Amino acid sequence: MSADKVVVSGYLVRCPLGGYAWQVLHYLVGLRQLGFEPYFYEDNGGFASCFDPRTGNWREDPGVGLAFAGEFLGRNGFGRQWTFWDIAGARTYGLTASEREALLEDARVVINLAGVNRLPVHRRQRRVFVDLDPVFTQIRATTDRGWRETLAEHDVHFTFGENIGRPGCRAPAAGFSWHPTRQPVAVELWQPVVAEDSPAFTTIGRWDDPHRDLHFEGETYSWRKRVEWMKFLDLPARTGQRFAVAMDVNKNPGDLATLARHGWEVRDPILISADPWTYRDFIRASKGEFTVAKDLNIRFASGWFSDRSACYLAAGRPVVTQDTGFDRVLPTDGGLFAFRDIDQAAASIQSIASDYAAQSRRAREIARDCFDAAAVVGGLLEKL
Repeated sequence: MSADKVVVSGYLVRCPLGGYAWQVLHYLVGLRQLGFEPYFYEDNGGFASCFDPRTGNWREDPGVGLAFAGEFLGRNGFGRQWTFWDIAGARTYGLTASEREALLEDARVVINLAGVNRLPVHRRQRRVFVDLDPVFTQIRATTDRGWRETLAEHDVHFTFGENIGRPGCRAPAAGFSWHPTRQPVAVELWQPVVAEDSPAFTTIGRWDDPHRDLHFEGETYSWRKRVEWMKFLDLPARTGQRFAVAMDVNKNPGDLATLARHGWEVRDPILISADPWTYRDFIRASKGEFTVAKDLNIRFASGWFSDRSACYLAAGRPVVTQDTGFDRVLPTDGGLFAFRDIDQAAASIQSIASDYAAQSRRAREIARDCFDAAAVVGGLLEKL
Protein backbone atom coordinates (compact mmCIF):
# COMPACT_ATOMS: atom_id res chain seq x y z
CA MET A 1 0.00 0.00 0.00
CA SER A 2 1.35 3.43 -0.89
CA ALA A 3 2.03 6.08 1.75
CA ASP A 4 -0.52 8.47 0.27
CA LYS A 5 -1.60 11.27 2.57
CA VAL A 6 -5.14 11.07 3.92
CA VAL A 7 -6.77 13.85 5.96
CA VAL A 8 -9.26 13.11 8.74
CA SER A 9 -11.28 16.25 9.40
CA GLY A 10 -13.05 16.41 12.74
CA TYR A 11 -13.86 18.14 16.01
CA LEU A 12 -11.31 18.06 18.81
CA VAL A 13 -9.49 21.32 19.55
CA ARG A 14 -12.76 23.22 19.76
CA CYS A 15 -14.21 20.65 22.18
CA PRO A 16 -11.38 18.78 23.93
CA LEU A 17 -13.22 15.82 25.44
CA GLY A 18 -12.39 12.13 25.60
CA GLY A 19 -15.15 10.89 23.31
CA TYR A 20 -14.09 13.15 20.46
CA ALA A 21 -10.41 12.31 21.01
CA TRP A 22 -10.85 8.55 20.70
CA GLN A 23 -13.26 8.92 17.80
CA VAL A 24 -10.64 10.80 15.78
CA LEU A 25 -7.70 8.66 16.87
CA HIS A 26 -9.31 5.42 15.73
CA TYR A 27 -9.60 6.71 12.16
CA LEU A 28 -5.95 7.82 12.20
CA VAL A 29 -4.79 4.45 13.58
CA GLY A 30 -6.84 2.52 11.03
CA LEU A 31 -5.32 4.52 8.18
CA ARG A 32 -1.82 4.01 9.55
CA GLN A 33 -2.41 0.27 9.80
CA LEU A 34 -3.41 0.28 6.12
CA GLY A 35 -0.13 1.94 5.14
CA PHE A 36 -1.36 5.50 4.61
CA GLU A 37 0.11 8.68 6.06
CA PRO A 38 -2.83 10.15 8.02
CA TYR A 39 -3.26 13.70 9.30
CA PHE A 40 -5.87 15.34 11.49
CA TYR A 41 -7.28 18.66 10.32
CA GLU A 42 -9.55 21.14 12.10
CA ASP A 43 -10.38 24.81 11.73
CA ASN A 44 -12.70 27.21 13.51
CA GLY A 45 -14.56 28.32 10.39
CA GLY A 46 -13.77 31.94 11.16
CA PHE A 47 -15.64 31.80 14.47
CA ALA A 48 -13.46 31.96 17.58
CA SER A 49 -15.40 29.62 19.83
CA CYS A 50 -13.71 26.86 21.84
CA PHE A 51 -15.00 24.92 24.83
CA ASP A 52 -12.94 24.98 28.03
CA PRO A 53 -13.87 21.91 30.10
CA ARG A 54 -12.14 23.38 33.15
CA THR A 55 -14.65 26.22 33.39
CA GLY A 56 -17.54 24.95 31.28
CA ASN A 57 -17.37 28.14 29.25
CA TRP A 58 -16.78 28.93 25.59
CA ARG A 59 -13.81 31.17 24.87
CA GLU A 60 -11.82 32.62 21.98
CA ASP A 61 -8.43 31.24 22.98
CA PRO A 62 -7.97 27.68 21.63
CA GLY A 63 -5.04 27.06 24.01
CA VAL A 64 -6.74 24.42 26.16
CA GLY A 65 -7.84 22.40 23.14
CA LEU A 66 -4.47 22.77 21.44
CA ALA A 67 -2.65 21.39 24.48
CA PHE A 68 -5.17 18.54 24.76
CA ALA A 69 -4.92 17.56 21.09
CA GLY A 70 -1.14 17.92 20.94
CA GLU A 71 -0.54 15.73 23.99
CA PHE A 72 -3.06 13.06 23.05
CA LEU A 73 -2.11 12.75 19.38
CA GLY A 74 1.58 12.98 20.25
CA ARG A 75 1.39 10.10 22.74
CA ASN A 76 -0.16 7.98 20.00
CA GLY A 77 2.48 8.71 17.37
CA PHE A 78 0.83 11.60 15.50
CA GLY A 79 2.77 14.50 17.03
CA ARG A 80 3.62 15.97 13.62
CA GLN A 81 0.49 14.88 11.84
CA TRP A 82 -2.17 17.31 12.97
CA THR A 83 -3.08 20.91 12.33
CA PHE A 84 -5.55 23.47 13.63
CA TRP A 85 -6.25 26.56 11.56
CA ASP A 86 -7.49 29.51 13.57
CA ILE A 87 -9.08 31.35 10.68
CA ALA A 88 -10.45 34.08 12.93
CA GLY A 89 -7.01 34.81 14.36
CA ALA A 90 -5.06 34.03 11.16
CA ARG A 91 -2.87 31.48 12.96
CA THR A 92 -2.00 27.84 12.29
CA TYR A 93 -0.94 25.30 14.91
CA GLY A 94 0.62 21.87 14.68
CA LEU A 95 1.80 22.19 11.09
CA THR A 96 2.94 25.52 9.74
CA ALA A 97 0.64 27.46 7.41
CA SER A 98 2.67 26.42 4.36
CA GLU A 99 2.70 22.78 5.50
CA ARG A 100 -1.06 22.92 6.00
CA GLU A 101 -1.61 24.27 2.48
CA ALA A 102 0.69 21.63 1.01
CA LEU A 103 -1.15 18.91 2.92
CA LEU A 104 -4.55 20.00 1.65
CA GLU A 105 -3.15 20.17 -1.89
CA ASP A 106 -1.39 16.80 -1.76
CA ALA A 107 -3.87 14.67 0.19
CA ARG A 108 -5.45 11.98 -1.97
CA VAL A 109 -8.47 11.55 0.29
CA VAL A 110 -10.30 13.63 2.90
CA ILE A 111 -12.52 11.83 5.43
CA ASN A 112 -14.85 14.48 6.81
CA LEU A 113 -16.44 13.45 10.11
CA ALA A 114 -19.90 15.05 10.42
CA GLY A 115 -19.00 17.96 8.14
CA VAL A 116 -17.84 20.08 11.06
CA ASN A 117 -15.10 21.58 8.85
CA ARG A 118 -15.68 22.81 5.31
CA LEU A 119 -12.34 22.31 3.59
CA PRO A 120 -11.31 23.93 0.31
CA VAL A 121 -11.95 21.62 -2.64
CA HIS A 122 -9.02 20.32 -4.72
CA ARG A 123 -9.72 18.63 -8.05
CA ARG A 124 -7.54 15.54 -7.59
CA GLN A 125 -8.89 14.85 -4.14
CA ARG A 126 -11.59 12.31 -3.25
CA ARG A 127 -13.92 13.24 -0.41
CA VAL A 128 -15.72 11.00 2.04
CA PHE A 129 -18.51 12.30 4.26
CA VAL A 130 -19.22 10.32 7.45
CA ASP A 131 -22.57 11.02 9.09
CA LEU A 132 -22.27 10.57 12.86
CA ASP A 133 -25.79 11.78 13.68
CA PRO A 134 -28.12 9.74 11.48
CA VAL A 135 -31.69 10.82 10.76
CA PHE A 136 -30.92 14.33 12.05
CA THR A 137 -28.45 14.72 9.17
CA GLN A 138 -30.89 13.45 6.54
CA ILE A 139 -33.90 15.44 7.74
CA ARG A 140 -31.80 18.59 7.92
CA ALA A 141 -30.78 18.02 4.31
CA THR A 142 -34.43 18.11 3.21
CA THR A 143 -34.82 21.76 4.29
CA ASP A 144 -31.35 23.33 4.63
CA ARG A 145 -29.93 24.35 1.26
CA GLY A 146 -26.52 25.23 2.67
CA TRP A 147 -26.26 21.82 4.30
CA ARG A 148 -27.12 20.09 1.02
CA GLU A 149 -24.37 22.09 -0.68
CA THR A 150 -21.90 20.91 1.96
CA LEU A 151 -22.93 17.30 1.44
CA ALA A 152 -22.69 17.69 -2.34
CA GLU A 153 -19.00 18.60 -2.03
CA HIS A 154 -18.26 14.95 -1.19
CA ASP A 155 -17.86 12.01 -3.56
CA VAL A 156 -19.37 9.35 -1.32
CA HIS A 157 -21.57 9.49 1.77
CA PHE A 158 -21.54 7.11 4.73
CA THR A 159 -23.73 6.99 7.81
CA PHE A 160 -23.73 5.34 11.22
CA GLY A 161 -27.42 4.74 10.52
CA GLU A 162 -26.74 1.45 8.78
CA ASN A 163 -30.39 0.86 7.88
CA ILE A 164 -30.94 4.17 6.09
CA GLY A 165 -32.02 3.52 2.51
CA ARG A 166 -33.13 0.00 3.39
CA PRO A 167 -36.63 -1.47 3.97
CA GLY A 168 -38.02 -0.65 7.39
CA CYS A 169 -36.24 2.70 7.77
CA ARG A 170 -38.22 5.81 6.79
CA ALA A 171 -35.34 8.27 7.04
CA PRO A 172 -35.22 10.40 3.88
CA ALA A 173 -32.20 10.03 1.62
CA ALA A 174 -32.51 13.72 0.64
CA GLY A 175 -31.06 12.99 -2.79
CA PHE A 176 -27.91 11.22 -1.61
CA SER A 177 -26.83 7.57 -1.61
CA TRP A 178 -26.02 6.61 1.99
CA HIS A 179 -23.62 3.72 2.55
CA PRO A 180 -23.46 1.96 5.93
CA THR A 181 -20.43 2.35 8.16
CA ARG A 182 -19.63 2.27 11.85
CA GLN A 183 -17.03 3.59 14.27
CA PRO A 184 -13.55 2.09 13.74
CA VAL A 185 -11.86 1.00 16.97
CA ALA A 186 -8.21 0.14 17.56
CA VAL A 187 -9.00 -2.78 19.85
CA GLU A 188 -5.38 -3.09 20.98
CA LEU A 189 -5.71 0.32 22.71
CA TRP A 190 -8.57 -0.97 24.90
CA GLN A 191 -7.02 -3.89 26.74
CA PRO A 192 -9.39 -5.12 29.47
CA VAL A 193 -8.42 -4.51 33.10
CA VAL A 194 -9.55 -6.08 36.36
CA ALA A 195 -12.39 -3.95 37.68
CA GLU A 196 -13.27 -3.28 41.33
CA ASP A 197 -15.20 -5.88 43.34
CA SER A 198 -18.65 -4.48 42.56
CA PRO A 199 -18.41 -2.35 39.42
CA ALA A 200 -21.39 -0.50 38.00
CA PHE A 201 -23.00 -0.51 34.61
CA THR A 202 -22.19 2.97 33.31
CA THR A 203 -22.41 5.33 30.37
CA ILE A 204 -21.21 8.82 29.47
CA GLY A 205 -23.05 11.55 27.60
CA ARG A 206 -25.58 14.38 27.52
CA TRP A 207 -28.69 14.11 29.67
CA ASP A 208 -31.01 16.60 28.01
CA ASP A 209 -30.96 18.94 25.01
CA PRO A 210 -34.42 20.26 24.14
CA HIS A 211 -33.22 22.56 21.36
CA ARG A 212 -32.72 19.98 18.60
CA ASP A 213 -36.08 18.24 18.46
CA LEU A 214 -37.18 17.69 14.85
CA HIS A 215 -40.46 18.01 12.98
CA PHE A 216 -40.89 15.80 9.94
CA GLU A 217 -43.98 14.80 7.99
CA GLY A 218 -46.30 16.09 10.71
CA GLU A 219 -44.55 14.36 13.62
CA THR A 220 -42.11 15.54 16.29
CA TYR A 221 -38.98 13.50 17.01
CA SER A 222 -36.87 14.02 20.11
CA TRP A 223 -33.10 14.34 19.73
CA ARG A 224 -32.55 14.28 23.50
CA LYS A 225 -32.17 11.12 25.57
CA ARG A 226 -33.80 12.22 28.84
CA VAL A 227 -37.20 11.13 27.54
CA GLU A 228 -35.95 7.56 27.13
CA TRP A 229 -33.98 7.42 30.39
CA MET A 230 -37.08 8.11 32.45
CA LYS A 231 -38.65 4.86 31.18
CA PHE A 232 -35.99 2.75 32.91
CA LEU A 233 -35.78 4.25 36.40
CA ASP A 234 -36.66 0.94 38.11
CA LEU A 235 -33.75 -0.99 36.58
CA PRO A 236 -31.54 -0.98 39.73
CA ALA A 237 -34.41 -2.38 41.82
CA ARG A 238 -35.32 -4.91 39.12
CA THR A 239 -31.79 -6.31 38.74
CA GLY A 240 -29.96 -5.69 42.03
CA GLN A 241 -27.05 -4.22 40.03
CA ARG A 242 -25.28 -0.87 40.37
CA PHE A 243 -25.87 1.77 37.69
CA ALA A 244 -23.94 5.03 37.30
CA VAL A 245 -24.46 7.64 34.61
CA ALA A 246 -21.77 10.22 33.87
CA MET A 247 -24.16 12.84 32.53
CA ASP A 248 -24.94 16.49 33.19
CA VAL A 249 -28.07 15.69 35.22
CA ASN A 250 -27.13 18.44 37.67
CA LYS A 251 -28.63 20.93 35.22
CA ASN A 252 -32.01 19.35 36.05
CA PRO A 253 -32.13 19.19 39.90
CA GLY A 254 -35.51 17.49 39.87
CA ASP A 255 -34.19 14.71 37.65
CA LEU A 256 -31.11 14.36 39.84
CA ALA A 257 -33.32 13.73 42.87
CA THR A 258 -35.49 11.30 40.91
CA LEU A 259 -32.49 9.24 39.83
CA ALA A 260 -31.15 9.15 43.38
CA ARG A 261 -34.50 7.90 44.74
CA HIS A 262 -34.40 5.04 42.24
CA GLY A 263 -30.86 3.97 43.11
CA TRP A 264 -28.96 5.56 40.24
CA GLU A 265 -25.51 7.03 40.84
CA VAL A 266 -24.57 10.19 38.94
CA ARG A 267 -21.00 11.19 38.05
CA ASP A 268 -19.63 14.44 36.66
CA PRO A 269 -19.11 13.82 32.91
CA ILE A 270 -16.58 16.64 32.56
CA LEU A 271 -14.29 15.25 35.26
CA ILE A 272 -14.24 11.99 33.31
CA SER A 273 -14.12 13.37 29.76
CA ALA A 274 -11.69 16.27 30.23
CA ASP A 275 -8.81 13.78 30.09
CA PRO A 276 -8.87 11.06 27.38
CA TRP A 277 -7.05 8.55 29.59
CA THR A 278 -9.49 9.08 32.47
CA TYR A 279 -12.29 8.56 29.95
CA ARG A 280 -10.77 5.23 28.89
CA ASP A 281 -10.15 4.18 32.49
CA PHE A 282 -13.78 4.91 33.39
CA ILE A 283 -15.00 2.61 30.61
CA ARG A 284 -12.51 -0.15 31.41
CA ALA A 285 -13.39 -0.04 35.13
CA SER A 286 -17.12 -0.47 34.42
CA LYS A 287 -19.01 -3.75 34.52
CA GLY A 288 -20.57 -2.88 31.19
CA GLU A 289 -22.61 -0.20 29.52
CA PHE A 290 -26.31 0.38 29.91
CA THR A 291 -27.62 3.23 27.80
CA VAL A 292 -30.58 4.46 25.79
CA ALA A 293 -30.88 5.90 22.29
CA LYS A 294 -32.47 9.01 20.83
CA ASP A 295 -36.14 8.85 20.00
CA LEU A 296 -35.56 9.64 16.34
CA ASN A 297 -33.16 6.70 15.89
CA ILE A 298 -35.54 4.36 17.70
CA ARG A 299 -38.64 5.32 15.75
CA PHE A 300 -36.89 5.44 12.38
CA ALA A 301 -35.01 2.18 13.13
CA SER A 302 -31.91 3.79 11.64
CA GLY A 303 -29.50 1.12 12.88
CA TRP A 304 -27.38 3.71 14.71
CA PHE A 305 -24.82 2.33 17.15
CA SER A 306 -22.74 4.51 19.45
CA ASP A 307 -19.00 5.00 18.94
CA ARG A 308 -18.72 5.05 22.73
CA SER A 309 -20.48 1.66 22.98
CA ALA A 310 -17.96 0.27 20.50
CA CYS A 311 -15.22 1.28 22.95
CA TYR A 312 -16.98 -0.56 25.78
CA LEU A 313 -17.03 -3.69 23.63
CA ALA A 314 -13.34 -3.32 22.80
CA ALA A 315 -12.57 -3.09 26.53
CA GLY A 316 -14.38 -6.39 27.07
CA ARG A 317 -17.35 -4.65 28.69
CA PRO A 318 -20.76 -5.99 27.59
CA VAL A 319 -23.23 -3.47 26.21
CA VAL A 320 -27.00 -3.26 26.77
CA THR A 321 -28.46 -0.53 24.59
CA GLN A 322 -31.84 0.49 23.27
CA ASP A 323 -32.93 -1.03 19.98
CA THR A 324 -32.47 1.15 16.92
CA GLY A 325 -32.49 -1.72 14.45
CA PHE A 326 -28.74 -2.33 14.81
CA ASP A 327 -29.49 -5.99 15.50
CA ARG A 328 -30.00 -6.35 11.74
CA VAL A 329 -26.28 -5.75 11.17
CA LEU A 330 -24.56 -6.57 14.49
CA PRO A 331 -24.67 -9.82 16.52
CA THR A 332 -26.77 -9.67 19.69
CA ASP A 333 -26.29 -13.25 20.85
CA GLY A 334 -24.22 -12.26 23.89
CA GLY A 335 -21.79 -9.49 24.81
CA LEU A 336 -24.16 -7.07 23.07
CA PHE A 337 -27.90 -6.82 23.74
CA ALA A 338 -30.70 -4.74 22.23
CA PHE A 339 -33.83 -3.98 24.27
CA ARG A 340 -37.21 -2.40 23.61
CA ASP A 341 -38.63 -2.23 27.14
CA ILE A 342 -37.56 -2.55 30.75
CA ASP A 343 -38.33 -6.28 30.85
CA GLN A 344 -35.88 -6.96 28.03
CA ALA A 345 -33.32 -4.59 29.57
CA ALA A 346 -33.52 -6.34 32.95
CA ALA A 347 -33.23 -9.78 31.33
CA SER A 348 -30.13 -8.66 29.42
CA ILE A 349 -28.49 -7.35 32.58
CA GLN A 350 -29.22 -10.61 34.35
CA SER A 351 -27.72 -12.61 31.46
CA ILE A 352 -24.49 -10.65 31.79
CA ALA A 353 -24.37 -11.05 35.57
CA SER A 354 -24.98 -14.81 35.38
CA ASP A 355 -21.83 -15.53 33.31
CA TYR A 356 -19.79 -12.38 33.24
CA ALA A 357 -16.52 -13.90 32.02
CA ALA A 358 -18.14 -15.38 28.91
CA GLN A 359 -20.08 -12.18 28.20
CA SER A 360 -16.91 -10.12 28.53
CA ARG A 361 -15.04 -12.36 26.07
CA ARG A 362 -17.93 -12.18 23.63
CA ALA A 363 -18.01 -8.37 23.83
CA ARG A 364 -14.35 -8.16 22.82
CA GLU A 365 -14.88 -10.67 20.02
CA ILE A 366 -17.63 -8.46 18.58
CA ALA A 367 -15.30 -5.46 18.72
CA ARG A 368 -12.61 -7.34 16.81
CA ASP A 369 -15.00 -8.82 14.26
CA CYS A 370 -17.20 -5.78 13.61
CA PHE A 371 -15.29 -2.61 14.53
CA ASP A 372 -11.64 -3.32 13.66
CA ALA A 373 -10.13 0.04 12.70
CA ALA A 374 -8.31 -1.07 9.54
CA ALA A 375 -11.31 -3.05 8.28
CA VAL A 376 -13.83 -0.23 8.83
CA VAL A 377 -11.62 2.47 7.33
CA GLY A 378 -10.66 0.18 4.46
CA GLY A 379 -14.37 -0.20 3.72
CA LEU A 380 -14.71 3.56 3.36
CA LEU A 381 -11.84 3.77 0.91
CA GLU A 382 -13.04 0.83 -1.19
CA LYS A 383 -16.13 2.84 -2.16
CA LEU A 384 -13.83 5.40 -3.81
